[in-house]
Amino acid sequence: MTSEAHKPPAISFEFFPPKTEEMERNLWEVVNRLAPLAPNFVSVTYGAGGSTRERTHSTIARILSETKLTPAAHLTCVAATKADIDEVVARYHEVGVRHIVALRGDPTSGIGTKYAAHPDGYHQSSDLVASIKRNHPDVEVSVSAYPEKHPESASFEADIDALKAKVDAGATRAITQFFFDNDLYYRYLDRVRAAGINIPIVPGILPVQNFKLAKNFATRAGATIPDWLEAKFDGLDDDADTRRLVAATVAAGQVQKLAKQGVENFHFYTMNRADLVFAISHLLGIRPNGAQKAA
Repeated sequence: MTSEAHKPPAISFEFFPPKTEEMERNLWEVVNRLAPLAPNFVSVTYGAGGSTRERTHSTIARILSETKLTPAAHLTCVAATKADIDEVVARYHEVGVRHIVALRGDPTSGIGTKYAAHPDGYHQSSDLVASIKRNHPDVEVSVSAYPEKHPESASFEADIDALKAKVDAGATRAITQFFFDNDLYYRYLDRVRAAGINIPIVPGILPVQNFKLAKNFATRAGATIPDWLEAKFDGLDDDADTRRLVAATVAAGQVQKLAKQGVENFHFYTMNRADLVFAISHLLGIRPNGAQKAA
């Protein structure tokens, strides 16, 4: 067996833009802790509102100027005209961003309500992808994928058709909604490949810091929380230290099993915390500053 077979997987991290000075300090502590793991890229989420949009932009600009990390900027179609969105893309391109995570985005009235596109906006993420690639061919575009189907999709077939439209428009990577049952991912991958979609489908991993919050998050996102996972956190509401150990064990087990099945890329939803993600990366064989070990 060659040493290539033992090569640790590639990783990427998602952050959200800070809202306060304290959150800003925390984020940069997290970035500095995780940067030596040399992720493929780090993405920064994006809200439709002007202030959130500016925070995303300033976070991306700071990552570019102060670190060696490659930033990917999230972008949505929500509550904005095509001209507005094109201007945001142009600003990112100007400061050096060459990777965008293109999303339709959640309805302004909240997850679970009906989405209504802006009359002068992009209606679907495939339209956004096509525009980015048309105006900036050198920008890499990642998109979302849903192992349990997007909550608003009429069927799994329609959902996979939507992914295919994004790929046809120029997307070269899909990052999944988080999931806790690996079989969901394997079944989804089979369906996607059967539909002729051959881009990497990168599993999105959510280390559970707070089970109640994660459960609420999952319910709104249409993701399933298995009974076995709920049982592992039972009785730990007031025991943060044990919760963290359980969370690390669960997430590490999930990614190690996926890696054994040949998964070569992982995207971690960090929730702007470094401890669990650093530990899981370590267990995958990833060491700071390139001193990699076999997992």
